[in-house]
Amino acid sequence: MKYKEWLCEWLENYIRPSSKARTYTRYVEIVNQHINGDLGEYEMDGITPIIIQRFVTQLSRSGNLKTGKGLSPNSVNSVINVVQGSLETANRMGVCNQNAADKIKRPKISEKQITCFTPAEQKKIEQYIKNKNDPKLFGIILCLYSGLRIGELLALEWADVDFTKGELRVNKTCYDGKDKDGVFKRITDIPKTQSSIRTIPLPRQFMPLLRETKRKSHSIYIVSNGKKPISIRSYQRIFALLQKKIEIPQRGFHSLRHTFATRALECGMDVKTLSEILGHKSPTVTLNRYVHSLMEHKKDMMNKLGKIL
Repeated sequence: MKYKEWLCEWLENYIRPSSKARTYTRYVEIVNQHINGDLGEYEMDGITPIIIQRFVTQLSRSGNLKTGKGLSPNSVNSVINVVQGSLETANRMGVCNQNAADKIKRPKISEKQITCFTPAEQKKIEQYIKNKNDPKLFGIILCLYSGLRIGELLALEWADVDFTKGELRVNKTCYDGKDKDGVFKRITDIPKTQSSIRTIPLPRQFMPLLRETKRKSHSIYIVSNGKKPISIRSYQRIFALLQKKIEIPQRGFHSLRHTFATRALECGMDVKTLSEILGHKSPTVTLNRYVHSLMEHKKDMMNKLGKIL
């Protein structure tokens, strides 16, 4: 059996029944774009560790199909995950005599640099939205005070808000993708991990603005375009245009989440509490990601202590 034939078998009978639709779709894309062309014609027992390692090296040097340059370490590792998963299952099922992918040397991944808005930039964002009086922009402020991911934000319904307790329940997410018929649309799904399902307490000062936004809303969604939900890409474009209008440096939508985390640490929130609010798997993830912010906070505390001496 050729590897491309096994990949088709593996995707349909091992991944599709047990994985989220988004995971299955992503794996299919990786197989079609990166694996079949280079490894697909090999017989299963003809795939050796050196062949796979050469394939990984090629991805790092020239694997980007659009630019011809190398793929990022994160992207290379995504491809490796598919190769390893498929060959491990093949070996376990007796389709091949060895798992040639268990000796792969992965590219080193460095933690992405965190970018967030300064307090002055954050104030400009909030002031512009309040003056604009456009309900669909409210989600941007909500992210600044909750640390929501964009998919979580756009999937939020008014039913997820407990106005009495001042809490927000995160139990779903959405993304732009193709349905089973190949039609591009907004898809709502459960969060990727169990830790992403969480309850977020909101600041008391924030609740009047939330109530006012609900009063004006004509949709079941907290963020909407009239009665219609908004796609991820559309909301990202809305946010990019907002930054251009108020003349601040362009940053991605995820920077709103980083800004919330940074402000929380600056205010003295402990890492475990912040980790639970952000929906991280463990406080270690939060600690590694925001170590710079923590160090700046420690320096400020030490400087304040120095003034007492």
